[in-house]
Amino acid sequence: MVVSAPGRANLVGNPSDQYGGCQVSCAVPLRARVTLVAAEQTRLSNGSEEARIVSDADLAPRGDLLDLARAALRFVGPPLPQAQISFESEIPLRSGLAGSTALLVALLHALLVWRGERLVGHGLAEQARRLEREDLGIVCGFGDQYMASFGGLRFLDFRGKAHGSPTETLRFATVEDLARFVPRLPFVLAFTGVEHSSTAVHAPIRARWLAGERDAVEGYTRVAALGAEGKRALLEGDWQRLAAAMNENHAIQRGLGGSGEVNERLIDAALAAGAPAAKLAGAGHGGTIVALWTEPDAEPLERALRAAGASEIHRPAPVPGVMIDAVA
Repeated sequence: MVVSAPGRANLVGNPSDQYGGCQVSCAVPLRARVTLVAAEQTRLSNGSEEARIVSDADLAPRGDLLDLARAALRFVGPPLPQAQISFESEIPLRSGLAGSTALLVALLHALLVWRGERLVGHGLAEQARRLEREDLGIVCGFGDQYMASFGGLRFLDFRGKAHGSPTETLRFATVEDLARFVPRLPFVLAFTGVEHSSTAVHAPIRARWLAGERDAVEGYTRVAALGAEGKRALLEGDWQRLAAAMNENHAIQRGLGGSGEVNERLIDAALAAGAPAAKLAGAGHGGTIVALWTEPDAEPLERALRAAGASEIHRPAPVPGVMIDAVA
């Protein structure tokens, strides 16, 4: 069995998914894939590391790239699948495109389907987030998990799911499909080439928000509003209004310390090349930026981004969420 899930890019409204807000996100046509092949015992492999699972002790975190699979296996519980579980990803490591989450969602889905069980859509997204937050200690919202589960171009509404709220994990997010109403996506993604940790970016700002710091609380209230404004602008093809929302979104996140020198260099290059807007596509201090580009020829923008240090250029696209690619 082969199961895959896509990466994602946040277009506007992020990271208000951690604070009960809303955002517009789009899948990226880069996927994480998990392959299960029947075997005599449970084995894990990511191409460079391997592990044999014969007891509960083998499922304890080791601080390596197989910990995602161990967490998924702990959740699924016995009897563990007698299979060689291999995984790989087209999504650059720690690139701010939610590659780790895509892999975890694909793993969970594959393991459950292998056992003849079902957990899809909202339930799968919530369980993946629970594992990342509680089991792996990752500071995250809910947007990445929902995008890996649903894919597409989505407006995600997280009202009632602010960090620490009594209803944080009791309510499901509202997931709205925008793809059929948006004939084109005038965005370009640029990977800085710098791997980063989303927890390192988000944890200090979240602590300030939890402490009630005015800049953080008011900032993310405004970012959530920008997510809603951005949705309407995108649906109406009002690029000027969308650009204003994206730029203000980034200014708030930058002001809270969530960007980084390498991100700002690519953003400045995009704006200087004529992009109406550019911002973080995920967490900063590395990772990926997204630029709005409404001209038919994106070569001038791509050239400017590469000259500023971008190592990869991609496009968001409303590709499907987690799916079974093959069964034999």
